[in-house]
Amino acid sequence: MQMKRPVVRVAAATVYALAIVLWAGGLAVLGAVVAPTVFRIVPAPASADAMTVVFGRFDRIAMTCAAVALVAEATLALGSGRVTRLDLVRGIATAVAGALAIAVGAWLSPGIAALHRGGAVRGLGEAGLELERLHRLAEAAGKGELVLLLAVLVLLLVKVGAANDVMTRSPARPVQSPDGEDGEEAS
Repeated sequence: MQMKRPVVRVAAATVYALAIVLWAGGLAVLGAVVAPTVFRIVPAPASADAMTVVFGRFDRIAMTCAAVALVAEATLALGSGRVTRLDLVRGIATAVAGALAIAVGAWLSPGIAALHRGGAVRGLGEAGLELERLHRLAEAAGKGELVLLLAVLVLLLVKVGAANDVMTRSPARPVQSPDGEDGEEAS
C-alpha cells in the first residue's frame, strides 16, 4: 500500500531523525564530555552517585527514542509500498540499537547502580571486578549504539533525498513528432 499523503511520510521521517539525533547526541555528550568531566572533577563516591542518576535518566530517554524511531521506521516501511535493501538495513540497525539501549537501561545500568550502592569500587574485589565488567559492557553498548545510529541517520537522509528527487521531478510531457502528431513521452 503506497503512502498517499507525503505529509505523513515527511512527518514520520522528521520525527525519526529527531529521535535519532537526540539519542545519538545524548550518547556522544554523556560519553565524551559529561562522564569524563564529572569523574575527573568530582571526588568518589559522589562522582559515581551523580553519574548513576544521569545515566539512569538518559537510559529512559534512549529507550523512548528507540521506541519512537521504530514506530517511525514502521510508518515509513508500511507506507512506502516497496521496501528496499537499504530500508531493511536501516530498520535492522534501528532495532539492534534499540535492543542495546534496552540492555543498558534494563540490565547494565541497574546492575552498575546496585553494585555501586553496595560499596563496590571498580577493579577492587569480586564486586569491583563485576562493576568493571558491567561498566565495560555498557561502554561498548553505547559505542555500538552510536555507530548504528549514525548509519541509520545517513540511510534515512538517503531515503529522504531519494524521495525528494522523485517528488520534485517534472511530470512527463508528450513530445510532438516533426509531422505534428504526439509521439513518445519525454521527461
